[in-house]
Order: sequence, then structure tokens, then C-alpha cells
Amino acid sequence: MMEFKERVKGVLIGTALGDALGAPIEKLTYQEIKEKYGRVETLKTKWYKEDLGYDVNKGKKRGNGIVTDDTLMTIALCNVYNIEKRHLDAYDMANEFVKEIAFRKRYIPEFDREDMIIERLFYPEKHIFLRHTLANCEPREGGHGNMINCGAAMYIAPVGIVNAGNPKAAYDEAILFAMGHQTSYGLEAAGVLAACVAKAFEPNVTVDSIVDTAIELAKDGTKEAIIAVTNVAKKLRTKNASMDEVVAALHDAIKPFSPMGDDVSRKIEKVGIPSNHYAPSRTGSIEELPLALGFIVYNNGAYFKSIYDGINSGRDTDSIGVMIGVILGAMYGTSLIESEDIQLLESANQLNFDDVTETFAESARFIIEKDLEAIAKVKQILL
Repeated sequence: MMEFKERVKGVLIGTALGDALGAPIEKLTYQEIKEKYGRVETLKTKWYKEDLGYDVNKGKKRGNGIVTDDTLMTIALCNVYNIEKRHLDAYDMANEFVKEIAFRKRYIPEFDREDMIIERLFYPEKHIFLRHTLANCEPREGGHGNMINCGAAMYIAPVGIVNAGNPKAAYDEAILFAMGHQTSYGLEAAGVLAACVAKAFEPNVTVDSIVDTAIELAKDGTKEAIIAVTNVAKKLRTKNASMDEVVAALHDAIKPFSPMGDDVSRKIEKVGIPSNHYAPSRTGSIEELPLALGFIVYNNGAYFKSIYDGINSGRDTDSIGVMIGVILGAMYGTSLIESEDIQLLESANQLNFDDVTETFAESARFIIEKDLEAIAKVKQILL
């Protein structure tokens, strides 16, 4: 049986790997990726913006193993668990997590300097600081008023780890914690992804059982989107469809729940135009999680094929890669990842995955053992 720590390391490296593979092509469409790259299957990929005149020496850098805020915030959440040594809720979002992103300097690989993570974050993630520190909100209401996106789901995997083998507990804790950041289907996606990671820790787990868990726990549009996308993925797998067919079919399946399609950029022409994009909805869903599950299903859990297909499908490529990476990382650990790729991820981002894993795995184990002690006491009551 695979060791717990090996699965933890698989999740953490899977986060960085999916993130770094998808980052250089983020926001490109599937067709644009095909035209510019053919197909991306290496960390040593040039950021497309460099060919458009973007000077990486004067701004942000991507490519060649560099990760984004998805990985930085995942490690920040690990650090909160390392400090608290217990399960978390929205009050921890308002306390230690804010300290991690806005007051403690970390190496920001895209900037090639030490800085606060908040300097790198997108507006919906800066909302955490605005609501909790500046607006002094009630922590459980921290997500109110935010743009609904995948921002909470992209870093929520550590919640699945500290609830390994207990998907419902992972779902509940992710909701309690991430409600300090997100609402509606953005919050729902965080709960469901944490549950998928927790399920993936089970020995002999299958792709179908992970998807069944997601569907069982998901609510509203998120549930329906996962059902729609994974059902299509199963049919595509049976007919051995081409990548063109797969992307077109999965994008069609997610469209009723996330209608912006390839139009993911924010332009002046959109200002003031009514839209339901990124707004709270009982029927909406983020794209990234259903698509990540769809590519895992289509490839029957094949590690690299699932990640490569996911990032090459376009749009929010880094977060799709992260969500595939954390689920499959929990299933397979790190045995399938080349040491050369791990070394590049570590050097490009000034990370030591052995150290990060050792500390966080010990914190997670401590939390799980406390849970088991509590269960033992409950059992005594029933005797």
C-alpha cells in the first residue's frame, strides 16, 4: 500500500506540475494553442506573450516550470494547517490565511523576488484581504460580493488531505473555510474538489468512484455540470474520439452552466453590458472542475494524458491542470513524474517538495489521529 506521505507529496507536486504546464498558455483558446504550439507536453514552454512583445524582464514571467498563485496559495494553506494543527473554518481565513498572503513574504517566481503573495493575486483573491482586514467583516460573510470564480477551488486540496478517506468531512470543511473567500458555485466547487482529493486517498480507488463522490456531494449547477461533462466524457472514451472532438464536446457540455466560452478576457467593450458571467447562480458552475473531471474520465485516470489534454483544451489552463494534478496526485503519488521535472519545479520556484511534504504530512497525520481519537470516544458511548 502506498504511504500517506507519498500521496501527500503527489498532491503537492501535482499542484505545481499542472499549474506550471498550463501557465504559459492560460487564456488561449484550444485552437490558438494548436496554432502556436501544436500541443504542450513539457514544462520547458515559452510564454505566448513573449512573442507579442511582452518584456519578461520588466514584468511577470511564465514558462520553464514557473508556477502561479494556484500553487502559492496551496502552500499558504498548508502553512496554516502547520500552525494551527486542527481543522479550519472561515475565522482561520480571516486570521492566519490573511497573514500568509498579505503579511509574510514568500518567493514569487513570476516576479523573481520575495514579496507578499497578495501582490501577485487576481482581484477575487485580493477580496480576502479587502473583506477580512480592511472591511472587518464577519468571517463567515467574507465571500459576499466577490466575483464567482475557481479561486477557492484552486488551492483547496490541503483540506482534502487532512480529511483523507472522508470526502464528506473534506467537503464540509472546505465550505466552512472557503466561505470566507467565495460564495455560490465558486464555493461549491471548493467543497467538491476537496472531497475528490479525500476520496482519491483511498486504497484501490477508481476514477468512477471519485466522480460518483463528486456527484453525490455536489449541489445545484455544479452537480448538473459534473454529470453532463463526465457522461459525455464516458461516451467519448468508448468511441476513442480525437482531441478536436473531445474538446468540442466537453465545451458544449459545460456551456449551459458556464456560458462565456472562449470569451474570458475583460475588455472595455464589456463594461456596463449586462451579463450573468461570474455572478451568483443556483444553476451555474465554474468550468474548471467539471472539465478536469471530464478529462480524467475520458483518459480513465491516465496521469499525464489527463493533464496534457486538460491544459491543451484552452481557457483557464493552469487551474484545470491543478485540479487534475491534485486528484491524480493523491491516487498515484509521485512515481509517474520524472525526477527532471521535479528538479525544474523546485529550482524555478525555490521550493523543496521533500521539506514541504514532510512538515505538512506530519500536520495532517496529527489532525487525522485526533479525529480517530474522537471516534474512539464516540464508540465507547455506544457500547
